[in-house]
Amino acid sequence: MTDGPDLFSSDSPDQGSPGPGVGGSSAGAGRALDPLAVRMRPRTIAEVVGQDHLTFPGSPLNQLVEASGGDRAGASSVILWGPPGVGKTTLAHVISHAPGRTFVELSAITAGVKDVRQVIENARRERDMYQRTTVLFLDEIHRFSKAQQDALLPAVENRLVVLVAATTENPSFSVISPLLSRSLLLTLRPLDDAAVADLIDSAVVSERGLAGQFELEPAAKDFIVRIAGADARRSLTILEAAAGIATAQAEFADGSTAAHSDFDGESDTDSDESEEVGETGESKAEDENRPILITEAACAEASSETVLRYDRNGDQHYDVVSAFIKSIRGSDVDAALHYLARMIVAGEDPRFIARRIVISAAEDIGMADPQALPIAVAASTAVQNIGMPEGRIPLAEAVTYLAMAPKSNASYMALDQAIADVKNGFAGQVPAHLRDAHYPGAKELGHGEGYRYSHSYPHGVAAQEYLPETLRGKRYYEPTGNGMERSMSERLEMLQRLLRP
Repeated sequence: MTDGPDLFSSDSPDQGSPGPGVGGSSAGAGRALDPLAVRMRPRTIAEVVGQDHLTFPGSPLNQLVEASGGDRAGASSVILWGPPGVGKTTLAHVISHAPGRTFVELSAITAGVKDVRQVIENARRERDMYQRTTVLFLDEIHRFSKAQQDALLPAVENRLVVLVAATTENPSFSVISPLLSRSLLLTLRPLDDAAVADLIDSAVVSERGLAGQFELEPAAKDFIVRIAGADARRSLTILEAAAGIATAQAEFADGSTAAHSDFDGESDTDSDESEEVGETGESKAEDENRPILITEAACAEASSETVLRYDRNGDQHYDVVSAFIKSIRGSDVDAALHYLARMIVAGEDPRFIARRIVISAAEDIGMADPQALPIAVAASTAVQNIGMPEGRIPLAEAVTYLAMAPKSNASYMALDQAIADVKNGFAGQVPAHLRDAHYPGAKELGHGEGYRYSHSYPHGVAAQEYLPETLRGKRYYEPTGNGMERSMSERLEMLQRLLRP
Protein backbone atom coordinates (compact mmCIF):
# COMPACT_ATOMS: atom_id res chain seq x y z
CA MET A 1 0.00 0.00 0.00
CA THR A 2 1.60 3.22 -1.14
CA ASP A 3 -0.79 5.93 -0.05
CA GLY A 4 -1.12 5.16 3.62
CA PRO A 5 -2.99 7.02 6.35
CA ASP A 6 -2.64 10.68 5.77
CA LEU A 7 -5.45 12.86 7.21
CA PHE A 8 -5.45 13.71 10.87
CA SER A 9 -7.58 15.72 13.25
CA SER A 10 -6.00 18.22 15.56
CA ASP A 11 -8.89 18.25 18.01
CA SER A 12 -10.29 14.73 17.94
CA PRO A 13 -10.25 12.72 21.17
CA ASP A 14 -7.49 10.18 21.51
CA GLN A 15 -8.72 6.62 21.29
CA GLY A 16 -7.22 3.19 20.91
CA SER A 17 -3.74 2.07 21.66
CA PRO A 18 -1.37 4.97 22.04
CA GLY A 19 1.77 3.20 20.84
CA PRO A 20 5.06 4.54 22.12
CA GLY A 21 6.62 5.75 18.90
CA VAL A 22 9.68 7.68 19.93
CA GLY A 23 9.65 7.78 23.68
CA GLY A 24 5.95 6.83 23.87
CA SER A 25 4.36 4.54 26.43
CA SER A 26 4.29 0.82 26.10
CA ALA A 27 0.54 0.60 26.33
CA GLY A 28 -1.18 -0.99 23.41
CA ALA A 29 1.72 -3.18 22.45
CA GLY A 30 -0.11 -4.32 19.33
CA ARG A 31 0.39 -0.85 17.84
CA ALA A 32 3.65 0.01 19.55
CA LEU A 33 5.79 -0.23 16.42
CA ASP A 34 3.35 1.48 14.05
CA PRO A 35 4.68 4.63 12.39
CA LEU A 36 3.45 7.90 13.81
CA ALA A 37 1.34 8.50 10.69
CA VAL A 38 -0.44 5.19 11.26
CA ARG A 39 -1.07 5.83 14.95
CA MET A 40 -2.56 9.23 14.17
CA ARG A 41 -4.94 7.93 11.54
CA PRO A 42 -8.52 9.28 11.86
CA ARG A 43 -11.15 6.68 12.65
CA THR A 44 -14.30 8.60 11.70
CA ILE A 45 -15.15 11.04 8.96
CA ALA A 46 -15.59 13.73 11.62
CA GLU A 47 -11.86 13.46 12.40
CA VAL A 48 -10.82 14.01 8.80
CA VAL A 49 -9.57 17.52 8.12
CA GLY A 50 -8.69 19.44 5.02
CA GLN A 51 -11.40 17.99 2.78
CA ASP A 52 -14.48 19.93 3.84
CA HIS A 53 -15.73 20.00 0.26
CA LEU A 54 -16.13 16.20 0.45
CA THR A 55 -17.13 15.59 4.08
CA PHE A 56 -20.01 18.03 4.65
CA PRO A 57 -23.29 16.55 5.96
CA GLY A 58 -25.23 14.82 3.20
CA SER A 59 -22.28 14.69 0.83
CA PRO A 60 -21.91 11.57 -1.34
CA LEU A 61 -18.95 10.55 0.78
CA ASN A 62 -20.94 10.94 3.98
CA GLN A 63 -23.77 8.87 2.51
CA LEU A 64 -21.31 6.15 1.62
CA VAL A 65 -19.90 6.14 5.15
CA GLU A 66 -23.29 6.14 6.86
CA ALA A 67 -25.11 3.62 4.64
CA SER A 68 -25.76 0.35 6.42
CA GLY A 69 -26.13 -2.96 4.59
CA GLY A 70 -29.01 -2.91 2.16
CA ASP A 71 -31.20 -0.50 4.12
CA ARG A 72 -29.82 2.47 2.28
CA ALA A 73 -28.26 2.63 -1.14
CA GLY A 74 -25.81 5.35 -0.23
CA ALA A 75 -23.40 6.63 -2.82
CA SER A 76 -22.01 4.60 -5.66
CA SER A 77 -18.42 3.52 -6.06
CA VAL A 78 -15.89 6.32 -5.82
CA ILE A 79 -12.53 7.17 -7.30
CA LEU A 80 -10.38 9.26 -4.97
CA TRP A 81 -7.92 11.40 -6.88
CA GLY A 82 -5.28 13.54 -5.24
CA PRO A 83 -1.57 13.91 -4.50
CA PRO A 84 0.13 11.75 -1.87
CA GLY A 85 -0.60 12.48 1.77
CA VAL A 86 -4.06 14.04 1.47
CA GLY A 87 -6.21 11.18 2.71
CA LYS A 88 -7.18 8.70 0.01
CA THR A 89 -6.35 5.58 2.00
CA THR A 90 -7.68 7.13 5.20
CA LEU A 91 -11.07 7.77 3.62
CA ALA A 92 -11.18 4.20 2.34
CA HIS A 93 -10.65 2.88 5.87
CA VAL A 94 -13.26 5.26 7.29
CA ILE A 95 -15.76 3.97 4.71
CA SER A 96 -14.93 0.39 5.64
CA HIS A 97 -15.87 0.97 9.29
CA ALA A 98 -19.52 1.60 8.49
CA PRO A 99 -21.83 -1.17 9.80
CA GLY A 100 -22.64 -4.11 7.56
CA ARG A 101 -19.37 -3.86 5.63
CA THR A 102 -16.70 -6.33 4.64
CA PHE A 103 -13.50 -4.52 3.77
CA VAL A 104 -11.06 -5.93 1.20
CA GLU A 105 -7.89 -4.17 0.21
CA LEU A 106 -5.87 -4.75 -2.96
CA SER A 107 -2.91 -2.96 -4.47
CA ALA A 108 -2.79 -2.61 -8.23
CA ILE A 109 0.96 -3.14 -8.02
CA THR A 110 0.61 -6.79 -7.00
CA ALA A 111 -3.00 -7.78 -7.74
CA GLY A 112 -4.21 -9.28 -11.02
CA VAL A 113 -7.47 -10.22 -12.69
CA LYS A 114 -7.57 -13.49 -10.74
CA ASP A 115 -7.46 -11.60 -7.44
CA VAL A 116 -10.23 -9.25 -8.57
CA ARG A 117 -12.47 -12.13 -9.59
CA GLN A 118 -11.87 -13.87 -6.27
CA VAL A 119 -12.91 -10.72 -4.42
CA ILE A 120 -16.06 -10.47 -6.54
CA GLU A 121 -16.96 -14.10 -5.87
CA ASN A 122 -16.46 -13.64 -2.14
CA ALA A 123 -18.52 -10.45 -2.27
CA ARG A 124 -21.41 -12.35 -3.85
CA ARG A 125 -21.25 -14.91 -1.05
CA GLU A 126 -21.13 -12.21 1.64
CA ARG A 127 -24.16 -10.47 0.17
CA ASP A 128 -26.27 -13.62 -0.35
CA MET A 129 -25.45 -15.34 2.95
CA TYR A 130 -24.82 -12.52 5.41
CA GLN A 131 -26.33 -9.42 3.75
CA ARG A 132 -23.02 -7.64 4.03
CA THR A 133 -21.71 -5.18 1.46
CA THR A 134 -18.11 -5.62 0.34
CA VAL A 135 -15.98 -2.51 0.09
CA LEU A 136 -13.05 -3.10 -2.25
CA PHE A 137 -10.27 -0.60 -1.75
CA LEU A 138 -8.01 -0.63 -4.78
CA ASP A 139 -4.86 1.40 -4.30
CA GLU A 140 -3.07 2.90 -7.32
CA ILE A 141 -5.79 1.92 -9.79
CA HIS A 142 -3.89 3.77 -12.53
CA ARG A 143 -1.47 0.82 -12.54
CA PHE A 144 -4.25 -1.57 -13.61
CA SER A 145 -4.37 -2.40 -17.30
CA LYS A 146 -7.53 -1.90 -19.35
CA ALA A 147 -8.32 -5.63 -19.10
CA GLN A 148 -7.91 -5.55 -15.32
CA GLN A 149 -10.18 -2.54 -15.02
CA ASP A 150 -12.72 -4.18 -17.34
CA ALA A 151 -12.95 -7.09 -14.90
CA LEU A 152 -14.37 -4.71 -12.28
CA LEU A 153 -17.18 -3.33 -14.42
CA PRO A 154 -19.99 -5.90 -13.83
CA ALA A 155 -19.51 -5.95 -10.05
CA VAL A 156 -19.37 -2.16 -9.85
CA GLU A 157 -22.39 -1.67 -12.09
CA ASN A 158 -24.53 -4.12 -10.07
CA ARG A 159 -23.11 -2.79 -6.79
CA LEU A 160 -21.93 -6.25 -5.91
CA VAL A 161 -18.90 -4.40 -4.55
CA VAL A 162 -18.51 -0.78 -3.57
CA LEU A 163 -15.25 0.19 -5.24
CA VAL A 164 -13.10 2.78 -3.53
CA ALA A 165 -10.19 3.38 -5.87
CA ALA A 166 -7.27 5.66 -5.10
CA THR A 167 -4.98 7.26 -7.64
CA THR A 168 -2.41 10.03 -7.78
CA GLU A 169 -2.80 10.24 -11.56
CA ASN A 170 -5.50 12.10 -13.45
CA PRO A 171 -8.29 9.50 -13.92
CA SER A 172 -9.06 10.99 -17.33
CA PHE A 173 -5.75 9.53 -18.48
CA SER A 174 -5.49 6.43 -16.31
CA VAL A 175 -9.00 5.03 -15.73
CA ILE A 176 -11.18 3.59 -18.48
CA SER A 177 -14.27 5.61 -19.39
CA PRO A 178 -16.86 2.89 -18.52
CA LEU A 179 -15.47 2.65 -14.99
CA LEU A 180 -15.40 6.42 -14.62
CA SER A 181 -19.04 6.68 -15.70
CA ARG A 182 -20.05 4.13 -13.05
CA SER A 183 -18.23 5.88 -10.22
CA LEU A 184 -18.13 9.22 -8.49
CA LEU A 185 -14.88 11.07 -9.03
CA LEU A 186 -13.87 12.85 -5.82
CA THR A 187 -10.90 15.18 -6.01
CA LEU A 188 -8.95 15.61 -2.78
CA ARG A 189 -7.21 18.93 -2.23
CA PRO A 190 -3.72 19.39 -0.82
CA LEU A 191 -3.78 20.44 2.82
CA ASP A 192 -2.94 24.07 3.50
CA ASP A 193 -0.11 25.08 5.81
CA ALA A 194 -2.43 25.82 8.74
CA ALA A 195 -3.97 22.35 8.59
CA VAL A 196 -0.58 20.64 8.47
CA ALA A 197 0.63 22.77 11.39
CA ASP A 198 -2.42 21.77 13.44
CA LEU A 199 -1.78 18.10 12.70
CA ILE A 200 1.82 18.42 13.84
CA ASP A 201 0.74 20.09 17.08
CA SER A 202 -1.80 17.33 17.67
CA ALA A 203 0.77 14.61 17.05
CA VAL A 204 3.17 16.17 19.59
CA VAL A 205 0.66 16.13 22.45
CA SER A 206 -1.59 13.17 21.57
CA GLU A 207 -1.25 9.92 23.50
CA ARG A 208 -1.41 8.19 20.14
CA GLY A 209 1.50 10.33 19.01
CA LEU A 210 4.52 11.62 20.92
CA ALA A 211 2.50 11.88 24.14
CA GLY A 212 3.83 15.29 25.22
CA GLN A 213 7.36 13.95 25.70
CA PHE A 214 8.75 16.40 23.13
CA GLU A 215 8.60 20.14 22.62
CA LEU A 216 8.69 21.41 19.06
CA GLU A 217 10.64 24.57 18.40
CA PRO A 218 8.48 27.08 16.43
CA ALA A 219 11.11 27.31 13.71
CA ALA A 220 11.17 23.52 13.55
CA LYS A 221 7.41 23.36 12.99
CA ASP A 222 7.64 25.98 10.26
CA PHE A 223 10.41 23.96 8.63
CA ILE A 224 8.37 20.74 8.65
CA VAL A 225 5.31 22.50 7.21
CA ARG A 226 7.41 24.00 4.44
CA ILE A 227 9.37 20.86 3.60
CA ALA A 228 6.37 18.51 3.73
CA GLY A 229 4.80 20.14 0.69
CA ALA A 230 1.15 19.76 1.84
CA ASP A 231 1.72 16.04 2.49
CA ALA A 232 0.42 15.29 5.99
CA ARG A 233 1.94 11.83 6.11
CA ARG A 234 5.34 13.19 5.16
CA SER A 235 5.09 15.88 7.83
CA LEU A 236 4.52 13.26 10.54
CA THR A 237 7.28 11.06 9.14
CA ILE A 238 9.73 13.96 9.40
CA LEU A 239 8.47 14.80 12.89
CA GLU A 240 8.98 11.23 14.08
CA ALA A 241 12.47 11.03 12.60
CA ALA A 242 13.39 14.41 14.09
CA ALA A 243 12.14 13.21 17.48
CA GLY A 244 14.48 10.24 17.23
CA ILE A 245 17.40 12.51 16.38
CA ALA A 246 16.54 14.86 19.26
CA THR A 247 16.37 11.91 21.66
CA ALA A 248 19.78 10.65 20.58
CA GLN A 249 21.27 14.13 20.88
CA ALA A 250 19.79 14.57 24.36
CA GLU A 251 21.19 11.22 25.52
CA PHE A 252 24.58 12.07 24.07
CA ALA A 253 24.54 15.45 25.83
CA ASP A 254 23.70 13.80 29.16
CA GLY A 255 26.50 11.29 28.70
CA SER A 256 28.96 14.04 27.83
CA THR A 257 27.98 16.00 30.94
CA ALA A 258 28.52 12.99 33.16
CA ALA A 259 31.89 12.25 31.58
CA HIS A 260 32.91 15.88 31.94
CA SER A 261 32.00 15.85 35.66
CA ASP A 262 34.10 12.73 36.23
CA PHE A 263 37.02 14.32 34.40
CA ASP A 264 36.87 17.30 36.74
CA GLY A 265 37.47 14.93 39.58
CA GLU A 266 34.17 15.50 41.35
CA SER A 267 33.26 12.61 43.62
CA ASP A 268 29.81 11.00 43.65
CA THR A 269 29.89 11.49 47.42
CA ASP A 270 30.98 15.13 47.49
CA SER A 271 27.51 16.33 48.45
CA ASP A 272 23.90 15.36 48.19
CA GLU A 273 23.23 18.56 46.31
CA SER A 274 25.54 17.55 43.44
CA GLU A 275 23.51 14.40 42.95
CA GLU A 276 20.11 16.04 43.01
CA VAL A 277 20.63 19.31 41.13
CA GLY A 278 21.13 19.49 37.38
CA GLU A 279 22.93 22.07 35.29
CA THR A 280 19.91 24.38 35.25
CA GLY A 281 19.54 24.34 39.03
CA GLU A 282 16.54 22.04 38.92
CA SER A 283 16.39 18.58 40.42
CA LYS A 284 17.41 15.65 38.22
CA ALA A 285 13.91 14.24 38.47
CA GLU A 286 12.47 17.45 37.09
CA ASP A 287 15.17 17.58 34.42
CA GLU A 288 14.40 14.05 33.30
CA ASN A 289 10.70 14.87 32.98
CA ARG A 290 11.37 17.94 30.90
CA PRO A 291 10.19 17.48 27.25
CA ILE A 292 12.98 16.94 24.76
CA LEU A 293 13.33 19.91 22.43
CA ILE A 294 13.04 19.16 18.70
CA THR A 295 15.05 21.83 16.89
CA GLU A 296 15.00 23.02 13.32
CA ALA A 297 18.47 21.48 12.90
CA ALA A 298 17.10 18.06 13.91
CA CYS A 299 14.28 18.42 11.38
CA ALA A 300 16.77 19.39 8.69
CA GLU A 301 18.80 16.27 9.45
CA ALA A 302 15.65 14.16 9.32
CA SER A 303 14.80 15.48 5.85
CA SER A 304 17.67 16.54 3.66
CA GLU A 305 15.46 17.75 0.79
CA THR A 306 11.90 18.08 -0.41
CA VAL A 307 10.29 15.15 -2.17
CA LEU A 308 8.87 16.84 -5.23
CA ARG A 309 5.41 15.92 -6.43
CA TYR A 310 6.13 15.18 -10.08
CA ASP A 311 5.38 12.20 -12.30
CA ARG A 312 7.09 12.19 -15.67
CA ASN A 313 4.16 10.30 -17.20
CA GLY A 314 1.24 11.92 -15.39
CA ASP A 315 -0.71 15.12 -15.11
CA GLN A 316 1.95 16.89 -13.00
CA HIS A 317 4.39 16.42 -15.87
CA TYR A 318 2.02 18.20 -18.24
CA ASP A 319 1.00 20.84 -15.70
CA VAL A 320 4.57 21.87 -14.87
CA VAL A 321 5.66 21.88 -18.52
CA SER A 322 2.60 23.95 -19.41
CA ALA A 323 3.36 26.46 -16.66
CA PHE A 324 7.00 26.56 -17.80
CA ILE A 325 6.12 27.46 -21.40
CA LYS A 326 3.44 29.94 -20.37
CA SER A 327 5.87 31.67 -17.99
CA ILE A 328 8.39 32.12 -20.82
CA ARG A 329 5.61 33.38 -23.09
CA GLY A 330 4.46 35.73 -20.33
CA SER A 331 7.99 37.14 -19.91
CA ASP A 332 8.19 36.13 -16.21
CA VAL A 333 11.80 35.03 -16.02
CA ASP A 334 11.62 34.09 -12.32
CA ALA A 335 8.61 31.84 -12.79
CA ALA A 336 10.20 30.24 -15.85
CA LEU A 337 13.37 29.45 -13.88
CA HIS A 338 11.25 28.08 -11.01
CA TYR A 339 9.49 25.57 -13.26
CA LEU A 340 12.79 24.71 -14.93
CA ALA A 341 14.20 23.95 -11.47
CA ARG A 342 11.20 21.75 -10.63
CA MET A 343 11.71 19.68 -13.74
CA ILE A 344 15.44 19.33 -13.13
CA VAL A 345 15.02 18.33 -9.47
CA ALA A 346 12.31 15.82 -10.43
CA GLY A 347 14.69 14.14 -12.87
CA GLU A 348 12.93 15.20 -16.06
CA ASP A 349 14.76 14.22 -19.25
CA PRO A 350 16.89 17.31 -20.07
CA ARG A 351 16.48 16.58 -23.79
CA PHE A 352 12.73 16.99 -23.37
CA ILE A 353 13.25 20.32 -21.62
CA ALA A 354 15.60 21.45 -24.39
CA ARG A 355 13.06 20.52 -27.07
CA ARG A 356 10.40 22.57 -25.34
CA ILE A 357 12.77 25.54 -25.17
CA VAL A 358 13.47 25.31 -28.91
CA ILE A 359 9.74 25.16 -29.64
CA SER A 360 9.12 28.16 -27.40
CA ALA A 361 11.79 30.19 -29.19
CA ALA A 362 10.17 29.59 -32.57
CA GLU A 363 6.55 29.75 -31.48
CA ASP A 364 6.46 32.61 -28.99
CA ILE A 365 9.44 34.82 -29.88
CA GLY A 366 9.85 34.28 -33.57
CA MET A 367 10.96 37.27 -35.60
CA ALA A 368 10.69 39.67 -32.67
CA ASP A 369 14.17 38.38 -31.78
CA PRO A 370 15.59 36.02 -34.42
CA GLN A 371 18.55 35.24 -32.12
CA ALA A 372 16.28 33.37 -29.69
CA LEU A 373 16.05 30.26 -31.85
CA PRO A 374 19.83 29.88 -32.39
CA ILE A 375 20.37 30.31 -28.64
CA ALA A 376 17.74 27.66 -27.86
CA VAL A 377 19.23 25.25 -30.40
CA ALA A 378 22.70 25.88 -28.97
CA ALA A 379 21.42 25.05 -25.48
CA SER A 380 19.86 21.85 -26.78
CA THR A 381 23.13 20.86 -28.45
CA ALA A 382 25.11 21.70 -25.31
CA VAL A 383 22.87 19.51 -23.14
CA GLN A 384 23.37 16.57 -25.49
CA ASN A 385 27.15 17.08 -25.53
CA ILE A 386 27.85 17.68 -21.84
CA GLY A 387 24.89 16.02 -20.09
CA MET A 388 23.71 16.80 -16.59
CA PRO A 389 24.18 18.35 -14.09
CA GLU A 390 26.27 20.87 -16.05
CA GLY A 391 23.62 20.92 -18.77
CA ARG A 392 21.40 22.91 -16.46
CA ILE A 393 23.61 25.96 -17.06
CA PRO A 394 22.97 26.42 -20.80
CA LEU A 395 19.32 25.56 -20.17
CA ALA A 396 19.10 28.36 -17.61
CA GLU A 397 20.82 30.77 -19.99
CA ALA A 398 18.41 29.96 -22.80
CA VAL A 399 15.34 30.21 -20.54
CA THR A 400 16.51 33.57 -19.18
CA TYR A 401 17.07 34.92 -22.70
CA LEU A 402 13.74 33.64 -24.02
CA ALA A 403 11.72 34.91 -21.08
CA MET A 404 13.18 38.42 -21.41
CA ALA A 405 13.05 38.56 -25.21
CA PRO A 406 10.31 40.48 -27.07
CA LYS A 407 7.49 38.16 -28.10
CA SER A 408 5.77 37.53 -31.42
CA ASN A 409 3.84 34.57 -32.76
CA ALA A 410 3.19 36.30 -36.10
CA SER A 411 5.21 33.80 -38.15
CA TYR A 412 3.59 30.86 -36.40
CA MET A 413 0.08 32.24 -36.85
CA ALA A 414 0.77 33.17 -40.47
CA LEU A 415 1.78 29.60 -41.27
CA ASP A 416 -1.29 28.18 -39.53
CA GLN A 417 -3.52 30.43 -41.62
CA ALA A 418 -1.75 29.34 -44.77
CA ILE A 419 -2.15 25.67 -43.80
CA ALA A 420 -5.84 26.25 -43.15
CA ASP A 421 -6.27 27.75 -46.63
CA VAL A 422 -4.49 24.79 -48.23
CA LYS A 423 -6.65 22.31 -46.34
CA ASN A 424 -9.78 24.24 -47.31
CA GLY A 425 -9.03 23.92 -51.02
CA PHE A 426 -7.48 27.31 -51.72
CA ALA A 427 -4.14 25.91 -52.92
CA GLY A 428 -4.71 26.74 -56.59
CA GLN A 429 -2.25 26.25 -59.43
CA VAL A 430 1.34 27.43 -59.23
CA PRO A 431 1.59 30.46 -61.59
CA ALA A 432 3.11 29.40 -64.93
CA HIS A 433 6.01 31.87 -64.74
CA LEU A 434 7.12 30.30 -61.40
CA ARG A 435 7.05 26.70 -62.55
CA ASP A 436 10.20 24.65 -63.15
CA ALA A 437 11.38 25.07 -66.72
CA HIS A 438 14.46 22.83 -66.61
CA TYR A 439 13.08 19.41 -67.51
CA PRO A 440 12.52 18.46 -71.17
CA GLY A 441 9.28 19.79 -72.63
CA ALA A 442 8.66 22.26 -69.80
CA LYS A 443 9.21 25.35 -71.93
CA GLU A 444 6.78 24.07 -74.53
CA LEU A 445 4.19 24.04 -71.73
CA GLY A 446 4.89 27.67 -70.94
CA HIS A 447 6.73 26.98 -67.71
CA GLY A 448 8.93 29.88 -66.65
CA GLU A 449 7.69 32.17 -69.39
CA GLY A 450 7.64 35.76 -68.23
CA TYR A 451 9.53 35.09 -65.00
CA ARG A 452 11.39 38.13 -63.69
CA TYR A 453 14.76 37.48 -62.04
CA SER A 454 14.68 39.49 -58.80
CA HIS A 455 18.38 40.41 -58.80
CA SER A 456 17.94 42.23 -62.10
CA TYR A 457 15.62 44.80 -60.53
CA PRO A 458 16.14 47.70 -58.09
CA HIS A 459 16.26 46.68 -54.42
CA GLY A 460 16.34 43.01 -55.57
CA VAL A 461 12.55 42.97 -55.83
CA ALA A 462 10.67 42.16 -59.04
CA ALA A 463 7.02 43.12 -59.32
CA GLN A 464 5.13 39.96 -60.23
CA GLU A 465 2.48 37.63 -58.76
CA TYR A 466 3.82 34.83 -56.59
CA LEU A 467 0.62 33.48 -55.04
CA PRO A 468 -1.81 31.20 -56.89
CA GLU A 469 -4.70 33.00 -58.60
CA THR A 470 -7.12 31.77 -55.90
CA LEU A 471 -5.14 33.63 -53.23
CA ARG A 472 -4.25 36.81 -55.14
CA GLY A 473 -3.71 39.66 -52.68
CA LYS A 474 -3.80 37.40 -49.62
CA ARG A 475 -1.65 38.45 -46.66
CA TYR A 476 -0.66 36.02 -43.91
CA TYR A 477 2.26 37.57 -42.07
CA GLU A 478 1.29 40.57 -39.95
CA PRO A 479 4.31 41.73 -37.92
CA THR A 480 3.82 42.99 -34.41
CA GLY A 481 5.37 46.15 -33.03
CA ASN A 482 7.60 44.14 -30.70
CA GLY A 483 11.36 43.95 -30.94
CA MET A 484 12.82 43.60 -34.41
CA GLU A 485 9.39 43.13 -35.94
CA ARG A 486 8.82 46.85 -35.49
CA SER A 487 11.33 47.55 -38.29
CA MET A 488 10.18 44.49 -40.23
CA SER A 489 6.69 45.94 -40.39
CA GLU A 490 8.04 48.99 -42.20
CA ARG A 491 10.05 46.83 -44.60
CA LEU A 492 7.06 44.63 -45.30
CA GLU A 493 4.98 47.63 -46.35
CA MET A 494 7.77 48.76 -48.67
CA LEU A 495 8.03 45.26 -50.20
CA GLN A 496 4.28 45.10 -50.73
CA ARG A 497 4.41 48.38 -52.69
CA LEU A 498 7.24 47.07 -54.89
CA LEU A 499 5.64 43.65 -55.49
CA ARG A 500 2.16 44.97 -56.22
CA PRO A 501 2.53 48.48 -57.62
